[in-house]
Order: sequence, then structure tokens, then C-alpha cells
Amino acid sequence: MQEPCSFKISTKDYLTRYYEILDKMIRQMERACLTDSISRNFIVQMIPHHQAAISMSENVLEYISCVPLHRIASNIITAQTKSINDMRHAFETCQMQASTCQDLQLYQREMRNIMQVMFAGMETAPASNNISDTFMREMIPHHEGAVRMSENALRYCICPELVPILNAIIISQEEGIRQMRQLLDDKTCR
Repeated sequence: MQEPCSFKISTKDYLTRYYEILDKMIRQMERACLTDSISRNFIVQMIPHHQAAISMSENVLEYISCVPLHRIASNIITAQTKSINDMRHAFETCQMQASTCQDLQLYQREMRNIMQVMFAGMETAPASNNISDTFMREMIPHHEGAVRMSENALRYCICPELVPILNAIIISQEEGIRQMRQLLDDKTCR
């Protein structure tokens, strides 16, 4: 009989890589060089967030056979790679749009709150030998954070080039959350 707390080697390998990616994302988001531009600040904090999702999805693809989750992870890689490219393309223009001091303070305060909730949710997601379930429980708070960060930025005057990128993030991440919750409820990936 297997011990209730023992992880398989594959689970340990998966989790070790996951936490490496998570720790790097947290460092990069917390240490991002912020300026007086909400638009610029959003980009420099969202790019490492998206890069982490890509790396986490690549990590899980090494361990799963669940076809619906394989499709979700592949979609994350595609959508977030495109989003990073779009943000990099908009960066030069968007970093020039200065924000008022008051807007900047309000935006960054909420951003810190969102990041704290997201980091805590990702760090404390329940892990099991079902790597598919573990990944979804880790990725849902990640996606929820992206939605909240995008909604927060949209409350302020931001670079017009950034608006469709944020709307696309909200749409794709909300759809991903819906799909993962459905898989968890249906126990499709067991």
C-alpha cells in the first residue's frame, strides 16, 4: 500500500520544475523596474507572468496523456507567446504614456494585492500524483491573476495599443479557467 504522502518520482520532477518556474516569475514580477507609466509597468510585469505560463505548460506536457488538458496547455503556449509578442511590439509607444501620480499609486496598490493573492494561490495549490489535476489547480490562480491585472489596468488611461491586448488576455484566460474547472469537475483527466 502506498503511503498517503508519498509522491512518485515523476510528480517530484514535475513539482521541482514548477516551483523553479514559479519562483523565477515571482522574482521577476516583484523586481520589475517600474516607472510613471501604468502601460509600461503592466507590460514589464505581465511578460514574466506569461513566460511562466508557457514554461509551466511545457513542463506539464512532459507528464500528461489527457487529451483535453494537452490541448489547453498547447493553447496557453500559443496564446501567451502571441500576447508577449504583441506587448513587446507595443512597448516603445506605450512606455511613453505617463500616468498621474494618483492613478499610478492606485494601480500599483491593487497590482500588489492581486499579485499576493495569485502567488499564494499558486504556492499553496494542492499537489497530488495526478499531475493533470495539480497543474490545473496551479494554473487557475495564475489565469485569475492575469484577468484581474488586466481589468485593473483597464480602469486607467493606458496606451491605446495595449487595450486590445488586455481584452484578449481577459477573454483567453477566462476561457482557460472555465475549461480547467470543467475538467476538474468532470474528472476527465483521471
